[in-house]
Amino acid sequence: MVIISSGVVLTRTFSSRLQPPRLLFRRRFCGGANTACSVSPNGKRNSEKEKVIVISGPTGAGKSRLALELAKRLNGEIISADSVQVYKGLDVGSAKPSARDRKEVPHHLIDILHPSQDYSVGQFFEDGREATKDILSRGRVPIVTGGTGLYLRWFIYGKPDVPKPSPEIVSEVHDMLIDFQTEYNWDGAVEFVVNAGDQKASSLARNDWYRLRRSLEILKTTGSPPSSFRVPYDSFRDNLNSPDANNDFDENGSSADISIQNIKTDLDYDFLCFFLSSPRVDLYRSIDFRCEDMLSGAEGVLSEARWLLDLGLLPNTSSATRAIGYRQAMEYLSKCRQQGGVSSPGEFYWFLNKFQQASRNFAKRQMTWFRCEPMYHWLNASRPLDAILEFIYDAYENKSETLVVPDTLRMNKDLRNSREANALKGYRPRNRHFVGREDCSSVLEWISSEGCKSEVSV
Repeated sequence: MVIISSGVVLTRTFSSRLQPPRLLFRRRFCGGANTACSVSPNGKRNSEKEKVIVISGPTGAGKSRLALELAKRLNGEIISADSVQVYKGLDVGSAKPSARDRKEVPHHLIDILHPSQDYSVGQFFEDGREATKDILSRGRVPIVTGGTGLYLRWFIYGKPDVPKPSPEIVSEVHDMLIDFQTEYNWDGAVEFVVNAGDQKASSLARNDWYRLRRSLEILKTTGSPPSSFRVPYDSFRDNLNSPDANNDFDENGSSADISIQNIKTDLDYDFLCFFLSSPRVDLYRSIDFRCEDMLSGAEGVLSEARWLLDLGLLPNTSSATRAIGYRQAMEYLSKCRQQGGVSSPGEFYWFLNKFQQASRNFAKRQMTWFRCEPMYHWLNASRPLDAILEFIYDAYENKSETLVVPDTLRMNKDLRNSREANALKGYRPRNRHFVGREDCSSVLEWISSEGCKSEVSV
């Protein structure tokens, strides 16, 4: 059992499988295609450091399955970098690994919080790094997987050195904002924090009370807003874009011989980072079908959304209830309850469309985010899984100085002047389960008989 810094106690299972032999060579690459490894100020190469594999990708790309199969081959353990999988009870909407998968391969940072609790990128950094140290100490391979970009950015590059507020300041800030929160006066609270000195508080996601409180705590502790503290990633990017760094990109938007030998950065581990995705039209189609699957059966997203409502939580008021799928489902069920447990087929399809659209938009934002991340090798998820596994496995044991993604596995990250961009313009959602009015009758019956009943089980 390991106690991590956020106060959460994690229990971990251990595998009896034999450890792989220690490698004689360390990996000497860590960036995009043809990327040489960075050199720290003391001249120590990342190739001399312990390796950590990072697998990301848009929602629905298949990164969880890839991580699971890779962990089996490498004697690894998985660290979830998903901002929703940390919550107990939110299984279907977060595509949480099954109990069987988690028994076969140890997973970390899953089911560690109640949905009423907030979770931050800073907490993930501490928890993820603690889990990494624990896994490495037992001779196993950490495989970090998830699609929360900011979590992974901080995990790799580090977090800002912001002083921790004293208990007195935490209590003072709570007292300053509690009336605003109790009265659901988000606009008034934001104005209060902006006047206190953080102009960027107005750009926070609506009802993100955790970050608003954190902003005021930092102001009270340091006299400066959060934006005044430099993020380690920004220093890395500045060095990458400096005249001394060769940061050329070819016409397809993929990195071409990016040399970061002279970058003065000192990452704590030798990170092997991969971004798994599919051609956008195929990805969108898969996302639409997955949203349908999450609504099929008695124990789906709607059932989990009912549980959140029964806990007294409101949509879009906390980390858990802002999550895609849960927010839309909670809003839909709340409307059904106001109508006495009645929903028309049209209202259901409106909800399904919003759920699918939000999921596709999230995938688009994820791909935009990771295009700016120089550490990731983009892999085509439509290629055979065994081929992708073999490539990553070989990369882990690679003895050469560079890593080149073969054309058969490479994913083009740029849509400019491509067929894919043209195909996207004509994309239209097409369901496979919910097509006509009668196809959603079982869901409407569930809403009438069960969905509007309160069955709280904390």
